[in-house]
This record gives sequence, C-alpha cells and structure tokens, in this order.
Amino acid sequence: MTFKSPVQRGGPGRGRFDQFAQYASNFTSSPLFYLVCLILVGFFIASSAAHMAIEVVLLAGGAMTAVTLLLLALLKNAEMRAEHAIQRKLDAIAEALVDVHKGEQSEAVDRLRDAIRMEEET
Repeated sequence: MTFKSPVQRGGPGRGRFDQFAQYASNFTSSPLFYLVCLILVGFFIASSAAHMAIEVVLLAGGAMTAVTLLLLALLKNAEMRAEHAIQRKLDAIAEALVDVHKGEQSEAVDRLRDAIRMEEET
C-alpha cells in the first residue's frame, strides 16, 4: 500500500473519500456543526458538574476526542487539496510568463487563463 496525497489519488476526478471530505468540510464549517459542538461541550461540563457516573463523563470526553481527530483528518485533507491547487496555478503562471517573455501566445497562456479563471465580462 502506498500513501499518496489526496490530490494524487485517482485521476482528474475526485474519489469517494475526497467527495465525502469536501462535504464534511462544508458541514463542519456550518453553524449547525458549531451548535452540535457547543451541545457536546455543554454536556461534558454539565455531566462533570452534576457528578454523574464516571461512564457518562468518559463517554462525553471520548466523543469530543473522536470529533477532534476526525476534524484533524478533514483539515489535513483540505490543506493538501488547497496546496495542490495553488501549486497548479503557480506552475501555470510561471510557464505563461516564460512564453510571454519569449513573445509568443501559446497553450501555456491559455492554461493560465483557465487556471486562474480569467473570464472576460460582457
């Protein structure tokens, strides 16, 4: 088994994990997820303050730990995808600048236009 970054797996399309990671990343940045986290933290504080059974306190703490680890994995996935997108754009800019410096209109300039999404407004 080889370990590749999320952007190097598969091909030009996104895999199931990458699609799930994108959806989960969008969800975790929503107000609903923030509310869920507040409820979880509130439950942990209330169970500790109310001197509930240790199993309940451990359950709340374990849930917060699991959420933290999942968020860390999602954050790393999003970071790798963003880093790859930036690198693609920088490569396209560099290649197009070389071609422009040579005085030629080439595919590199067209790819640069696509990479940085330059669109003419009509």
